[in-house]
Amino acid sequence: MLGKTAGGLFWLFRYLERSENTARLIETGFRIALTRPAGADDEWQSVLQTAAVDQLYRAKHGDVDQAKAIDFLLRDTDNPSSVMSSIAAARQNARLTRTALTREVWEAINEAYMALKYTLARPIAPKHLPEVLATVRQHSGLVRGAMHGTMLRNDIFDFCRLGTFLERADNTARILDVKYYVLLPSVTQIGSSLDNVQWETILRAVAGSRAYRWLTQGEITPRGIADFLIFDGRMPRSLRFTVRKIATNLAYLEENYGQRHPCHDQIDILAAQLRHGTIEDVFEEGLHEFLTDFLNNLGHLGGEIERDYRFLG
Repeated sequence: MLGKTAGGLFWLFRYLERSENTARLIETGFRIALTRPAGADDEWQSVLQTAAVDQLYRAKHGDVDQAKAIDFLLRDTDNPSSVMSSIAAARQNARLTRTALTREVWEAINEAYMALKYTLARPIAPKHLPEVLATVRQHSGLVRGAMHGTMLRNDIFDFCRLGTFLERADNTARILDVKYYVLLPSVTQIGSSLDNVQWETILRAVAGSRAYRWLTQGEITPRGIADFLIFDGRMPRSLRFTVRKIATNLAYLEENYGQRHPCHDQIDILAAQLRHGTIEDVFEEGLHEFLTDFLNNLGHLGGEIERDYRFLG
């Protein structure tokens, strides 16, 4: 496969996943702001920092305001990570790689773009926000369903999956970090009812609330939730699960092409750390420090995959 095609598929599914993840991040900020007695705008500053668009937002709007922050994250095309920008970029990459996709996948992506372009044509009122965010998640799920149901399990599929799980791992780490390091108002509230409500909100943002309650009989603790989202290999948005999927698809590419690259060594090291690590090790090191290291390693891995498979070729 040409590197340009591989890169298009990789970024198509990174952008698709990013559109859903940004929607989930907006939901996280919206729900957490509702649990705080004051300073709701501070929550949105934290969310903007998590999405890595804080400076871009301030350059355009200055002080953080909830309505402006939501609009910036949801539909502002000046923000390359907004939901609308991401779905538009996904569609553009789908057009460039059209011959590598099944008709069902292309139609699902095109329908997602058209539906969201209509839905996000004007600012979204707070009362309509949950419905709009659910629409974003639904269309993302329809594209993934079409991919799983119609595409061959070959190198095309592997590059699509790499983009999906790299983006998902990045998002889970960022959502965890924004809760524990940025959103927590003070150490005096750790373990309080407010703190537990916010942790449950994080679970809902990554679609893990029911699964976590099923596994723990409803006991919500920060350590338990962090363990669940980092090390539980059954949770499809956990760091361990997503890294394992990246490793699997890179292994398929190594087998298909008969070549091993530096990215294979990098993912083996990252997967081993999550396979043998424990939540006690993480909290001893510091959750923020662990997540920062993970995000840096993930960023290096993404760059190495692009170089090894010549995406710019």
